Amino acid sequence: MGFTMFPSSGISSWLHLSSSLPTHSLCYPSPGHSSLPTPWLCSHGTVPQSALGRGTMRRGDAVTFPFLPPEAVQNLSSVMDASGHCVCTVILPDDTFPVRRMELLETSSRNLTFRVQQEMAKVRPGRGRRVGSRYEVQLQNVSRRLERLQMGELVPTELDFQDLKKEIGEMETFVGHLRSSLNGSDHTVEVIQNMSITVSALESFDKTHVVAMKRELDILRQRLEDCQKDRPLLGQQPPIGSCNHHGILHIGKPSVVQLNWRGFGYKAGAWGKESSLHSEWKERYWVAPLNTDGRRLDSVRLFNSYQDLQLSRNPTDQLITGFGQGAGPVLYNGSFYYNCYNSRDLCRLNLDTGVVDRKTVPNAAFNNRFSYTGTSWQGIDLASDENSLWVLYATERSEGDIVIGRLNPSSLAVAKTWLTSQYKPAATNAFMVCGVMYATRPISTRREEIFYAYDTRTGRDRRLSLPLEKVTDVMQSLSYNPNDHKLYMYSEGFLISYDVTFRL
Repeated sequence: MGFTMFPSSGISSWLHLSSSLPTHSLCYPSPGHSSLPTPWLCSHGTVPQSALGRGTMRRGDAVTFPFLPPEAVQNLSSVMDASGHCVCTVILPDDTFPVRRMELLETSSRNLTFRVQQEMAKVRPGRGRRVGSRYEVQLQNVSRRLERLQMGELVPTELDFQDLKKEIGEMETFVGHLRSSLNGSDHTVEVIQNMSITVSALESFDKTHVVAMKRELDILRQRLEDCQKDRPLLGQQPPIGSCNHHGILHIGKPSVVQLNWRGFGYKAGAWGKESSLHSEWKERYWVAPLNTDGRRLDSVRLFNSYQDLQLSRNPTDQLITGFGQGAGPVLYNGSFYYNCYNSRDLCRLNLDTGVVDRKTVPNAAFNNRFSYTGTSWQGIDLASDENSLWVLYATERSEGDIVIGRLNPSSLAVAKTWLTSQYKPAATNAFMVCGVMYATRPISTRREEIFYAYDTRTGRDRRLSLPLEKVTDVMQSLSYNPNDHKLYMYSEGFLISYDVTFRL
């Protein structure tokens, strides 16, 4: 966790807090409230005031201020930076603190120091001179503090307005005594009185509530440190293509990209990104809504970049000759793989030539036999990871348990199979990561759970409990992409992605 202050113009500053959280949000004043203090948020949601100070900072927490109207708070969507850090930024605009008044106060302090020295020359030796010397030192201290503030060495949170007012009040009393015994001190008294008024105005003008904000920053910093201790490895991730980890640790918040290009009525389908680590089209995205019957796949739309996908810009539509079926296709090394319509065959569409090849998956149940729960026509599901291209299916001989098959991408032949102990219709979906199959099941309408894993390297399975949030009730497809460590979900017509964090 880091805490850094970046000086800005005048006495405003950027307060920067960072911690190894999976996501981050950037907060700034809402329109029409630019002069108000800025709250800062991490990811989604707002923590009620009663929750502050509990000592635990979780994703989704926010620090709020009691003096802010609700309409002044703005919550933005989350993204993760390249290093996996959550960054919370507080911006204090220049116009929230009267810099010019502070400059005038500094000038008055300097001039007053000179005048006190002049008055001291008039005072007879003895106690009066000693008292005057003490107040001269006080005034010089005030001047130095104001100069440090103006030069950026001191921040407003370190100003103690009560101390300033007390010191100036004592000097006002002393100069009043000089005025009663000597001539020429009237102007000095007036200057000190003006300084006292200015300090009071600065204190009341402190709209940023810098002291309260500093306390909130301290609370936020402590809670971020606590979160860092809870998840010490969250910011450290293996490089793309590496399997040097111990499996999935955490699934991030859902990020809704957009509704599919055919509209809300096309609730079933799939989408994703080029999944081969060796492809020259690693930034190519695809969207394949099924027909309204939730079965037939008649075309796939391609985009050359994520920006093109978001803007629906420069799309390329590729018709599926003979149709495909189900929401289990994958784009791998420039070819589109899918379950051929009404068969146990695999089809491969070469996107450059338009040629379609097909191959039978031996003994695979197809159509609605042993499909995932809640999803029809997905008896054969394709997947890819860092190591290979895979097919997930069930057979009559396996009694519906999932069979993992490693495919030869060129010949479409199943090179090797593994029989798991997981009944396929009891899972909502499955995907592959580094040779490990992960299966999901529903917990509620807004939550799935990754509950089962089978490792093809060891032949062993294990039970898990990794939460996966949903934005709609039904998940039609779910796949992992090794090129960006993300999960791609198609859910009731919406394109959704998740960041995957691994355990090192």
